[in-house]
Parts: sequence; structure tokens; C-alpha cells
Amino acid sequence: MKASDVMTHGVVTIPPEATIRDAIARMVEHRISGIPVVDEDVGLVGIVTEGDLIRRTETGTDAPTHRWAELLLGPGASAEAYARTHGRRVRDVMSTDVVAVGRDASLADVVRLMEEHSIKRVPVLDGKRIVGIVSRADLVSALRERLELAARSTSSDETIRARIVGEMKRQTWCPSHSVKVKVRDGWVRLEGAIYDERERRGLHVLIAGTDGVKGIDDQLAYVEPLSGIVLEAPPANPVRISG
Repeated sequence: MKASDVMTHGVVTIPPEATIRDAIARMVEHRISGIPVVDEDVGLVGIVTEGDLIRRTETGTDAPTHRWAELLLGPGASAEAYARTHGRRVRDVMSTDVVAVGRDASLADVVRLMEEHSIKRVPVLDGKRIVGIVSRADLVSALRERLELAARSTSSDETIRARIVGEMKRQTWCPSHSVKVKVRDGWVRLEGAIYDERERRGLHVLIAGTDGVKGIDDQLAYVEPLSGIVLEAPPANPVRISG
């Protein structure tokens, strides 16, 4: 999936010369925690988030100035901090190092940028023009849609088995050589042995995430890797997934 597939359209923006009162009013009105700052001539120039507004002199939350910091970083750092905690215009408090993507960026790239920069939203650009924004909420909504689609899908037993076996072969932790997979009427039966109980949980998650699966019938035995002692499979307790 791409950024354009999940992004929110009709993005609420604000100009850099607007007051922070205006920015806060728009954020509250539209129930958003961040708002892109757009200059008519330049395009996207920054973003204002709740994090940019929590340290303010009005609420007594501005950080104190330390002399040692000025000696280490220079007076400019203190001046910048003062401007951010006392400034009344968006341009004074906005973050200018905005991370943005194009419409065709993959969701994997969007998530990677969110994690690398510890941010909650990524603007989507078409050239200089902002055309959307991808937030964590948008990603969760996309996941919900995929899960609902998977729950409604139907597949033949042969197709389900092929998907499971293919995914097992792609996972280096999976004991594909010692586990046999059978599928009947959407129910997956596991036979064979595992050498680490954590593999059982991994297999259950792998199978449950396969489209078309209705349930799991786990008949896997556990083999103690050091002694080679084979323990019986747990009592049959089929787990229904869907249907």
C-alpha cells in the first residue's frame, strides 16, 4: 500500500504569520494534535504540534535557562528556546525540520520515518503542494480495513495450505522440516514436532493471519532439544479463528 491509499485528504493547514491562538483553535476545532504550516509561495515550511506548545511561559512550563548550557551551546540556543516559549506567531514555535513523503511512498517507508524521527504524522506532498497527511490513526484504520476484508474472504483448502507453507518457508524460525500442514474446510491441522514452545505460538499467529483460515487443530508434539525426549501433543483443543 502507498501513502496516497490511506492519507487523510483536505488537510487543515495554517500560515506561518498566524497566531498560536489561531493554530490552537484549529487544532481543537478539528480534533487534531498537529497542523502543517504552509506558505503560499514556498509551500510546506513547518509543522506545529502539541509538543511545540507544552512548554510555554503562560502556563509556567517554560524550561529555565542554565548558564552552563549557554557556555556550551552559545547564547543563540537560549535565544531560540526563549522565542519558542514566548513567541505569539506560528513561525516562532513551529518545527521546521518537517519529514514528508510523496504520494507513491510505501507505507513501510512512512512507518520507518515515524519510528526514526519519533513523529506521529507525515505530510504527503505533490511537488511543493501538500495533498494529504498520514497519521498513526490512518495506519490503524488501514489495518482495520485489511482485517475486515480478510475476515470476509474465502479460499480453497489448497490455496490456504499453499499460503501457509509459503509463509513458513519464508520465516527462518519456522520448523518447516518437522511440521506437516493439512487443511480441510478451512480448518488447519498441524502434525509433527517442534523444538521450542515459542514456535507453537509463532505458528498459531502465522496461520491465524492467513486469509481464509477458520480454525487451528494443533497436534504438534514438543521434543526436548537436549534430551530428545518426545512429549505428547497437548489435549486436542481446536481454536476457531473465523466463520
